[in-house]
Amino acid sequence: MGQLVVVNFVSLDGVMQSVLSADEDRDGGFDQGGWVLPYVDEVVERFMSEATAGAGALLLGRRTYEIFAATWPYADLDDPAVAAMNAMPKYVASRTLKDLSWANSTLLGADPVEEIRRIKAASGSETVVLGSGELLGSLIEYDLVDEYRLLVFPLLLGSGKRLFADGRSPRRLKLTATRPTPSGVLINTYRRPAEG
Repeated sequence: MGQLVVVNFVSLDGVMQSVLSADEDRDGGFDQGGWVLPYVDEVVERFMSEATAGAGALLLGRRTYEIFAATWPYADLDDPAVAAMNAMPKYVASRTLKDLSWANSTLLGADPVEEIRRIKAASGSETVVLGSGELLGSLIEYDLVDEYRLLVFPLLLGSGKRLFADGRSPRRLKLTATRPTPSGVLINTYRRPAEG
């Protein structure tokens, strides 16, 4: 059985919106885009490269897929993480996309939750979710996430889309690792407790 792993950037107050650029996601009038960049140090870069290169597949929502598909196919293929990301299977949850241009991309059907369960059951590796806030809401609601690797940035944004939105059912998680970076980012890994 494969594992579904969320790897995401969040502010100290839980915001995950528009992490890399000002125009990435302005929904709700959000104007703090690009807040991650001042804190990206060599430890953050290495962690993200290893998390990406070590994945067996990616699971992405529509908006994240479109951003990635416009960038990663044209990035430096000598970078192992870039090469891995371009080569690995990519599963996309979207109600509006019809054609997927990025190599090895598959559009999930009418019941993405059931398809994700099948992907996990058939996989022997990690399927990694990056970004994809709306999709994450469904994954959390249906208790499909096995592990969260959260890079918590030392700033408060005050508003924006949050990783764990109000109205979610309670979940118990176990902290299995934490690592500070030179810029003050905390890389925390949380797993679902073993059942029984």
